[in-house]
Amino acid sequence: MQFLSKRLDYLFRSTRGLVLIAIAMVALVTAIWGTLSGPMVEWGVRDITVSVLGMDLVQADREGRIIMLYHTIAMTIVAIEVYFMTEMLPMKRQEQVTINATITVGYLTALVFGMGFAYFGHNFAFHGLFLVGQSLVFFAGILLSAALWPWKKEYLLETDSPYAHTKKGVDLERAAFFVMALATLLSATFGAVTGSYWGNGHETFLGEDLIRMPHKTALQKAIIGHLHIMLTLVAVGITLIVGRWMKFQGILHKIAMPLMIFGTIVITFGALSVVWLPWAHTTIYVGSVFVMLAALMYVIFTWDKLIKDGTAGIEKPNFFQKMGALLRDPLKFGPGWQMVFMNFTVSGVGIFMAVKLDEIFRVWPHREERITLTGHWHILAALIATIILFYYMDLSKVQGKLRQWAGWLIIIMSDLAFGAATIFSMKRLFVAESEQQSLVNTIMLLMDMGLGIVLVILAIFLLWRLYDLFQDKGYWNKEFTAEKKLRAETELEENKRKMAELEATLKEVSK
Repeated sequence: MQFLSKRLDYLFRSTRGLVLIAIAMVALVTAIWGTLSGPMVEWGVRDITVSVLGMDLVQADREGRIIMLYHTIAMTIVAIEVYFMTEMLPMKRQEQVTINATITVGYLTALVFGMGFAYFGHNFAFHGLFLVGQSLVFFAGILLSAALWPWKKEYLLETDSPYAHTKKGVDLERAAFFVMALATLLSATFGAVTGSYWGNGHETFLGEDLIRMPHKTALQKAIIGHLHIMLTLVAVGITLIVGRWMKFQGILHKIAMPLMIFGTIVITFGALSVVWLPWAHTTIYVGSVFVMLAALMYVIFTWDKLIKDGTAGIEKPNFFQKMGALLRDPLKFGPGWQMVFMNFTVSGVGIFMAVKLDEIFRVWPHREERITLTGHWHILAALIATIILFYYMDLSKVQGKLRQWAGWLIIIMSDLAFGAATIFSMKRLFVAESEQQSLVNTIMLLMDMGLGIVLVILAIFLLWRLYDLFQDKGYWNKEFTAEKKLRAETELEENKRKMAELEATLKEVSK
């Protein structure tokens, strides 16, 4: 019994354990529901999955099922980012515990009952519990925003701090996290208000299906805005998280944080104003430039840091020595590289599509434009997932050859898949429909192979963590011990601060 209680204590009361559960849930959903599409259908795997699990797949409900699937995965990813934030950002212990507990119950309730409703018969009690889970996730966001309030005295920085701050010491990095959290709550409210009208002026649809409809309802536009901003905010969140991980600071940090804050506000305004303003997309592009510049500052800083750390013992390192230092640690090199690579597979494609929309893309068949849009969103989501994986593997102390093999395989294979997907979505630019089959066969094989290998690496990593969990003196035990020690030190500091404040108050009263 003690064996089980210790493991459950680690999994549900430590930040690393909570992240492990969430990653495992995403992996499980991806592994099972990934068999329902793509080549798995042609190979008959889908039929086996549906039969074994007893899924109820009515074709008329397809859009609703996909929406439910996306929402459950998205809420789990948001939970992972929240766990990272509550661990790395200074806040009261009670705030951390309350936020983590609330969002854990929320996303697990939404995931289990949401997927149960969508794929295993439409039991509306399950749908009600799905909404309860979403509400708890939203409430956790409110609690997080309150905890992140950057104007609290205890979180003000010294005037000579290397981190971005105002003249009064307000931590601009914390402010960027705060703005991102508020924008996420606002966007979630947009989606929730629209969802409340389902069956009463609003019907289920996929965003890519409406691209050529000349007239859209306000509720449809609200969902389009919701789609635009939510994934962007998740990307902003992970950029801030890895910046904190890599100790992003100095002049570039002081340039990047105001850019990130302003860009996040502008993108959010642009995405949500899609409902009312015809030029809203232009606002989104302007905000995106500021966010991308902030990400560029991060890349420059971290790559320079990796080079300097790797060549510290060399008086005048040459080009190859610098490149060797930069590429020495794939897990720390990976996030910056994925942000750079994103410009070729997501940002660049999106900008080109916007500029040439009427001239090229609207001339194509609807299916081709739809493929491009769908690929655009999926590639960005998968890139974010790889960055999360890099960070968590580093937290898990993956070292030596395993670190090298895992890191480089994730970088190379994911980029191979994303590059192939980009070529597939843009293939009509350089090949006629009548001559495309050989190209399509090749790039589909590359996509499947690249993503398949990344998923295999994730499976091996999770199996290792599962094996380690059953060891009495496994790495999980070291993680938990270190976190409990840090927790005790934090609580001690909080108590000292409270005592100092109480003494100061008593002195004032006695006067």
